[in-house]
Amino acid sequence: MTVEPIREKGKISQMYSLLYSRNPKYAVIFKFGINTGLRISDIISIRVSDIFLDEEHFKDYFALTEKKTGKQKKIKLNETLRNTLRDYVLKKSLTCDDYLFPSQKGGYVGRIQIYRVLKQTACSLDIENFGTHSLRKTWGYWTYRMSQYNIGLIMDTFNHSSPRVTLRYIGINQDEKDELYALVQL
Repeated sequence: MTVEPIREKGKISQMYSLLYSRNPKYAVIFKFGINTGLRISDIISIRVSDIFLDEEHFKDYFALTEKKTGKQKKIKLNETLRNTLRDYVLKKSLTCDDYLFPSQKGGYVGRIQIYRVLKQTACSLDIENFGTHSLRKTWGYWTYRMSQYNIGLIMDTFNHSSPRVTLRYIGINQDEKDELYALVQL
């Protein structure tokens, strides 16, 4: 099964709300993924000090080395994500030395646990073909739409070799192609 992006903004809001009501940590992981396009393996090991100068002030950029590719990435976190992270860190009383998403057993929360919680929530909302990679694909899908179809920049961000690979990856299907043809009426 190939996982897909979440194509409905209403479903994104519902999923965040449901996750938040169950455990804010998973809601913030969800929001982090759909606002940065990072792989879950890169999200889970983030420390508060990777993002914050101190418990209240953000660094200008979140910088990391991607686990899968070994490539450096520098991300300017958007205001929505910053507000969510600020509230979360304060409510959880996290310090700069803490993992952003700590496990109850010590260290950081595991990939499989995140998958279980997110998948269960997605199923309860009738979101099909969902996995942790859906967060990354959702970011790509919505960035593509909101950037007026700037596939080159998204391709570069994902380190893909061609626009075709990126379009397939973010799930651009016939409906979206049809919308493109409807745009131009000369």
